[in-house]
Amino acid sequence: MAADADQEFTVIIEAPIEFCFEVITDFPSYPSWNAALTASTVEQESRGLAKRVAFELDARIKTIRYVLEYRYKKPRELTWQSISGDVRSISGSYHFEKVDAGRTSATCHQEIDLGFWLPGPIRRMAESSALQQSVNDFKAEVERRAVKKRKK
Repeated sequence: MAADADQEFTVIIEAPIEFCFEVITDFPSYPSWNAALTASTVEQESRGLAKRVAFELDARIKTIRYVLEYRYKKPRELTWQSISGDVRSISGSYHFEKVDAGRTSATCHQEIDLGFWLPGPIRRMAESSALQQSVNDFKAEVERRAVKKRKK
């Protein structure tokens, strides 16, 4: 079955690649900066990085729960695949590339097969904006932390 959404979005972040990787792997902090997430819980760790993370997402008409399993190529990549939850399938990745000493190109790609029906207008709204909003929330958090770190 084809994915309900197959999207990719790239931003330039005003922070070094290692710092971007540090923030994206700080899963417990996600609900504080990702507008859609209401909870994130690390279920299993391996070598200091989360292997499995449970998320709760406010989809306006219902709370969606899912667990993602992660793989890493530090500090350039993390990939994920859903292993359980309310969504049939989620897979994706973040790829980081150094632009220069203080800037990083971050590309997020994600495919989602919801496995349940959503009304057309709600589905189209979610498909057109959810990934972009998530990546922009990430960019804002990295840059906020980078400014705070520089002030110390």
